[in-house]
Amino acid sequence: MSAIVVGVDSGGSRTRAMVADEAGQSIVTVEGPGGAISIAGIEHSADVIAATVKDALAACEMTHVTPKVLCVGVSGAGREPEREGLWQALMARECAEDVLVHTDASIGLDDAFGDGPGILVISGTGSVGYGRGPTGAFARCGGWGPVCGDEGSGQWLGRRALSVVTAAYDGREMETQLTGAILTAAEVNDVASLIGWSASAKAAQLASLAPVVLATAQAGDLRANSLVSLAVEELVLHARTLARQLFVDERAAIPMALGGGLLRKGSLLRKRLFSRLKTAVPGATLREDDVVPVRGAVRSAVRLLGTPAA
Repeated sequence: MSAIVVGVDSGGSRTRAMVADEAGQSIVTVEGPGGAISIAGIEHSADVIAATVKDALAACEMTHVTPKVLCVGVSGAGREPEREGLWQALMARECAEDVLVHTDASIGLDDAFGDGPGILVISGTGSVGYGRGPTGAFARCGGWGPVCGDEGSGQWLGRRALSVVTAAYDGREMETQLTGAILTAAEVNDVASLIGWSASAKAAQLASLAPVVLATAQAGDLRANSLVSLAVEELVLHARTLARQLFVDERAAIPMALGGGLLRKGSLLRKRLFSRLKTAVPGATLREDDVVPVRGAVRSAVRLLGTPAA
């Protein structure tokens, strides 16, 4: 083997690193903790990425090999200062001969559509919409972080579920099965204990409540179902906004894909969003398969290497 490349997808909950040959064929993939810049900062993100790359090289017995290209897609890298800072930090750690830094949405778009047009809506720990139009123009929507935005994401659902539980405890809301489910997930004994838990909860912990909301909705709880419906509408707004910006009209032919942990194939949120998009963005042709952003990172690395991708 003459060269290897590494692709990395780093979000709020986990980091994935894929080692591949110079044609982009996967050799091994490993997972590490979340390394989103928006949550932990540039230096911590670089530490997590470097450690995960090291683990990936060890998994395929290539610790003696320096990758030709490392391409990372990172949540929170939407602005140039953060991308430049992370690039410098990774180069200083000598992770590879050359380093590319993109957003996590960008590498997801690459996996879903390659160089072609399309819209990708992501809901994981955070949320964002990202697209490329027929002319090659790019646009993004959302992804403003846990304080200003990330509507329809895991942490967004988690925060709202906590509000529903506390309101139900007060009597301001109807009783809901979310109360017991959230207490169990947070590993606390009573609603009052959620004050301390939520005050110290990190983004990934808040996002860990989202599957509980989805499961409770699946079981028929009305309040949990209303939260899922709100999340769907927020994500639909991302898709429709990008459709109008990049394709002029939501009735135009638009390739579309869904990504992120909450929109995996078979998930309740994916099924409901898939159904809603048929009327909200009627021109959309929805991709059935899961988007795997780390593959998009590998494709970008191979592109820089200048060898034909498999």
